[in-house]
Amino acid sequence: MGIKVSIVGATGNVGREFLSILEERKFPIDELFLLASSNSEGKKISFGKKELKVLDLKKFDFKKCQLVFSSAGSKVSSEFLPKAAKAGCYIIDNSSYFRMDPDVPLVVPEVNSDDLKNIKKRIIANPNCSTIQMVMVLKPLHNLVPIKRVVVSTYQSTSGAGRLAMDELFDQTKSIFGNNPIKKKSFTKQIAFNVIPHIDSFLEDGKTKEEWKMEVETQKIMDESVKVTATCVRVPVFIGHGESVNIEFEKEITEDKLRDVLKKSPGISVVDFRKDEGYVTPEECAGEDKVYVSRIRKDNTLKNAISLWVVADNLRKGAALNAIQIGEELIKKKFF
Repeated sequence: MGIKVSIVGATGNVGREFLSILEERKFPIDELFLLASSNSEGKKISFGKKELKVLDLKKFDFKKCQLVFSSAGSKVSSEFLPKAAKAGCYIIDNSSYFRMDPDVPLVVPEVNSDDLKNIKKRIIANPNCSTIQMVMVLKPLHNLVPIKRVVVSTYQSTSGAGRLAMDELFDQTKSIFGNNPIKKKSFTKQIAFNVIPHIDSFLEDGKTKEEWKMEVETQKIMDESVKVTATCVRVPVFIGHGESVNIEFEKEITEDKLRDVLKKSPGISVVDFRKDEGYVTPEECAGEDKVYVSRIRKDNTLKNAISLWVVADNLRKGAALNAIQIGEELIKKKFF
């Protein structure tokens, strides 16, 4: 028996990935509703052998569905998702709006699926894309040897800022090769052939909101005792986030033991050869479901520290795939 599903933000980058992954994983759908703004109403989008029309979110009656996947930004989430919950739907939201609500579980299924026992508002939050791939690696290690502190620098692709941001990278690259003026819209600085140490808005203490998200979300998912400091950087890549992660443990852990634990952890692939091409890059992880770990080595400046490199497809495991895995967990736990 299938489930009546709706996708809020069906025409966006993550919305399209929702459709692709739902089909790939043969998610049990009885009826599917594609929702977006009135600007997209009537557009046709393929799903399997069908062509579905996009419906106006503002006109949609959520009593028609049981499960909502949403990726349309915090403003849309704040306005429409409580209405969907009131109509009896379970909602998996990819925006940041509900993530730090104490009554809303923040879930990465391989890490903390037990938190789905505590759904109070019928809403489950999908973590930030960079947080997801990092906690996938941190949690099995923390279970073995408690983590004291994490220092992470991210290298985040333009798709994390939306389709128009990807277009801007493409257009600026063409303009540079054609010796034409650069136009900036999505980013505050030129993104082509450049890196921008600024994602989301600045906070009073000098952090950006993206950096703050990584810190507090990691603690909510894992353990409040884990200290995290992040520097988040936008890079001229279309899909795939990279992270340089330095982990300080409470006790010693060897490189070999760390590799062994990660190799046995679901959703992780260790590709760590100390030679040319013996690591994974964002370009190679695009379209893949796993989180890849490379460049594992001891940090000799601290007593119990190890550095490593983590990459994942931010549109898949960093967003749509993680949300759909949450939906699969809800089915297993007989929420429908």
